Amino acid sequence: MLMRTDPFRELDRLAQQLTGGAGTWTRPSTMPMDAYREGEVYVIALDLPGVAKDAIDIDVERNMLTVKAERRPVEKADDVHMELSERPLGVFSRQLVLADTLDTERITADYEAGVLTLRIPIAERAKPRKIAIGDKPERPQISD
Repeated sequence: MLMRTDPFRELDRLAQQLTGGAGTWTRPSTMPMDAYREGEVYVIALDLPGVAKDAIDIDVERNMLTVKAERRPVEKADDVHMELSERPLGVFSRQLVLADTLDTERITADYEAGVLTLRIPIAERAKPRKIAIGDKPERPQISD
């Protein structure tokens, strides 16, 4: 039901192979995700630790779901000097192609403890249904 798209994943993999995994310029995995079906709803959980709720933007255009989040630096006093900074900062984005069988009009989102949870119901048109068999209509008689 979901297709993961990340146009830079292959480039990152190639760069890591060429540099032997060394170097700090490769893009870290910043939005790990779980996706599963729970009854008639697909659930997507994205890890966004350290991101404020108001710094998350979720858009759906046709069947493309885009999640953007910005991890901002923590405000520090003037006498604080950073010794080590490993946590990535900036704007991160993740795109998912949603199947036509999902109802993108009824997506809900919750954010708790650094986890963004999206719930996407299955569209009514995609659910199995019974089709009644009607009586055969009479055909009109054609006279010569």
